Amino acid sequence: MTAPPTDRPSFAGPLAHPLARRWLLASCVPVLLVLGMALTVPPAPSAATAGAPGSADMAGMPGMAGMPGTEHPAGDSPDLAAAGLAAERNGYRLDLADPGPTAGRATDLRFTIAGPDGSPVTDFAVHQTKKLHFYAIRSDLTGFQHLHPDLAEDGTWTAALAALAPGTWRLYADFVPNTGPHAAELVLSRTVTVPSEAAPVPLPAPGDTATADGYTVTLTARPTAGAHRLTAVVSRDGRPVGDLQPYLDAYAHLSAFHEGDLAMAHLHPAGTVDGDRGGPELTFQALFPEPGNWRVFLQFRTSGQLHTVALTLRVD
Repeated sequence: MTAPPTDRPSFAGPLAHPLARRWLLASCVPVLLVLGMALTVPPAPSAATAGAPGSADMAGMPGMAGMPGTEHPAGDSPDLAAAGLAAERNGYRLDLADPGPTAGRATDLRFTIAGPDGSPVTDFAVHQTKKLHFYAIRSDLTGFQHLHPDLAEDGTWTAALAALAPGTWRLYADFVPNTGPHAAELVLSRTVTVPSEAAPVPLPAPGDTATADGYTVTLTARPTAGAHRLTAVVSRDGRPVGDLQPYLDAYAHLSAFHEGDLAMAHLHPAGTVDGDRGGPELTFQALFPEPGNWRVFLQFRTSGQLHTVALTLRVD
């Protein structure tokens, strides 16, 4: 039986007819466009960073009534995982074992760091004299705490948190897995909500100088987003301070958190420690992942006492 005639080009032999060649080219264009779009679509966040209990998605954290928002403007997205705004990175995950703190009461908060195989990690490298640094800060950048939790044999950490005010808090774990000399420093975080009505505190205006416990800290650099050298000078009663004692294998420790999303900046001290003769000038290698206002906490020790000076820094 003879097949009915058709004007559709045949693919059984070479496409000798010019119309056939043009038809094939036109039919391929939409396919190529769809493939190109698929290659540019970013992957969806994992369950550990989007909707997981006790965590916020990587684009920010839930705010609370009367407090600043935490979402990034469209098209303005730094590496939030590197800035400590993810619960999971490089196969490691921060898991909270407790439901969360209660307002006005100190809490022994328990948590684990799950490794790539899903089990709690028990072997950590010493990083700035500690195996893990734990931070807590409320979404309005108040209530800063920097702790060094205790590690149990089963991989459970216990952080002795001082009483937290009501509101939304972000909790960070800063550590280096003991997997070799080139293991990367990781910062993971989750959010918890302390019940009851929150009373937001306005962020102090940016400035170069702040005072606490009679000590004044003055910043002498105007940083921009990205890697930058940051210098601070410590004085008391108008005189330079030169008797800073070692603290975490340095003469000072600097932590910074971004207004809005609470991204954390990596700030590492430069120089070496030589007895109780630190100061008055302190230099840090700063890495601010994005511009905006940052709340900076400088910690140093004198006469066995730890001091914390906080100021707001504008990063261009």
